[in-house]
Amino acid sequence: MRLARILLTVAALLAPGLSKAELVLVASARSAGIELNHERAENLYLGNTTTLADGTPVKLIDLPNGMLRDDFYLKLTGKNPAQIRAYWSRQVFTGRALPPREAGSVAEARQWLTDIPNLIGYLERSDVPAGARILLRFP
Repeated sequence: MRLARILLTVAALLAPGLSKAELVLVASARSAGIELNHERAENLYLGNTTTLADGTPVKLIDLPNGMLRDDFYLKLTGKNPAQIRAYWSRQVFTGRALPPREAGSVAEARQWLTDIPNLIGYLERSDVPAGARILLRFP
């Protein structure tokens, strides 16, 4: 497991374009007072909590399967794609949590993140729409 994680990290760093992408966690600018740190974001995206520190409920979205999604989860949780799939399979099977809703495309995610308050998602920094606010950066 440890070797696989190291190899995935090295591959992510060497992949052209992927290592240069700055991923950010964003929410609608209409979302009042959402503040996140890395630990809280990880707990949200692993289904350990569905609320912010102040108790405000939030919804999450995922991008479609692909390199950006894999890179996001690696940077946020340190888990590779196979580990994330296995994790969510266990969570769903045991009834503990459901994974974030998956957008059909980056464009759809951008629209949702602009229109829906208290919705959190991740995008490349260059894809953040004017109606969204950056909550957390992943270099």
